[in-house]
Amino acid sequence: MTRADSSLGLPSIRLELLEDVSPDTGKGFLRLVRRRLRAIYPDGTASAPFTYDEVERARIDATVIAAHYVDESGVRRVFLRSSIRPPVTFRGSSRVPCPVPDRGGALWELPAGLVEEDEQNPEGLFRGAARELAEEVGFTVEPARLSMLGPSTFPCAGVIAERHFYFEVEVNPKTRVEPALDGSALEHGGVVVDVPLREALAMCTRGELEDAKSEIALRRLLERYP
Repeated sequence: MTRADSSLGLPSIRLELLEDVSPDTGKGFLRLVRRRLRAIYPDGTASAPFTYDEVERARIDATVIAAHYVDESGVRRVFLRSSIRPPVTFRGSSRVPCPVPDRGGALWELPAGLVEEDEQNPEGLFRGAARELAEEVGFTVEPARLSMLGPSTFPCAGVIAERHFYFEVEVNPKTRVEPALDGSALEHGGVVVDVPLREALAMCTRGELEDAKSEIALRRLLERYP
């Protein structure tokens, strides 16, 4: 049923856990969670039991950081870094429903990273964002200099309950050093670039910047600094 009014109240549908039947897959970065559920609807009726799979991990959330500055010509620029993502690499072209660029799993992204277990609090989020900015781009800033860039979002709610928390900070490009990185084989060899903010958004429009969390942050940044 479609509602044409602006009262966007969500229906009160409750999920009832019947049984956790998650397989024991041993220790790993991700864990498969398999549950038998039943949906309880507002009128009191219930669905038939069904099985639902999701992915879980210990460090469930992530920060996304837009580091930016205004150059001598008055243009606001933002820092991107390259990444290589194995799921994108091994997705396979035969599963693509329409022609898309094949960059071998390489993406342009804003710096981002997981929130550590000791950062699972409001102050910790700022510390985590500052840590990721230093590790991935090479700027050392006090956490208090960062500003939240709107509310968090669920990037893939049908698969994982991860939230993305967005931040922005104005930086001095002359203070950037070679980033320390985290020792990951996937971060080694990456490059950092700065581009005009509007050009970064044009890259999104052209399909050259395909990372959804980065596009969200860039659009929010432009709203803040039009």
